[in-house]
Amino acid sequence: MKHKAGFVNIVGNPNVGKSTLMNQLVGERISIATFKAQTTRHRIMGIVNTDDMQIVFSDTPGVLKPNYKLQESMLAFSESALTDADVLLYVTDVVENPEKNMDFLEKVQKMTIPVILLINKIDESDQKTLGDIVTKWHSLLPNAEILPISAKNKFGTDILLKRIQELLPESPAFFDKDQLTDKPARFFVSEIIREKILLYYDKEIPYSVEVVVERFKEDDRQIHINAVIYVERDSQKGIIIGHQGVALKKVSTEARKTLEKFFDKHIFLEIFVKVDKDWRSSKKELDNFGYNPD
Repeated sequence: MKHKAGFVNIVGNPNVGKSTLMNQLVGERISIATFKAQTTRHRIMGIVNTDDMQIVFSDTPGVLKPNYKLQESMLAFSESALTDADVLLYVTDVVENPEKNMDFLEKVQKMTIPVILLINKIDESDQKTLGDIVTKWHSLLPNAEILPISAKNKFGTDILLKRIQELLPESPAFFDKDQLTDKPARFFVSEIIREKILLYYDKEIPYSVEVVVERFKEDDRQIHINAVIYVERDSQKGIIIGHQGVALKKVSTEARKTLEKFFDKHIFLEIFVKVDKDWRSSKKELDNFGYNPD
């Protein structure tokens, strides 16, 4: 049997369940999946390996009209996913207006590679509504295959994997067979800390922070990590730290627990907070933080 391999890119609007789907398909917590929109800021690859196949999944930020430089670079990541895929998974759900973000949809309509349209969260709908949604999407993306799924409940994900395998080109593997992602360990440390910030702080705080890992020292038994949370204003620094440091302590404790599970090692974690004014609007800072899609 010949070996198949290819790139499968996941795109769609914010909050439709792209990261949850990616985690189900890859079987590891690779993308942050929280209930807040705009959680994924980069393209994150997750790799599925079998003896005769390698699927390289790529989760992308939700597509949105950019209001500042960070969002421009997030949109660039999403649009770059249209150019280098063997199969495109366009994720929507049962409540989203299909005509939201028509600019991006028009780009998808012009694609010549196989497009699978996934209608997620079908556990929140009924048969008739779902039928109407399928009809609507069929008129918008006539060449796409439509598959109703529930990523959270793993419904339809096996069928999806089987279909992807059928569509992949014959090719040797692109990555080592024991590799799960293209991202380094430090990346997941910063993502896990950022996930905790998303869970524990309200309003604009989570969207104004960036996490940088300055030290990652690992031996057989443990990992020492120093991380910096960058915020845009002094007032945000105060909120992140909290009264007598309580808020930051909570984030550190929760992040450490998740990191110990993720790396299966004892973790020493120190987190500092620094102000970097208006980093979201500075191209230089965004490049430093790795938001350059080129």
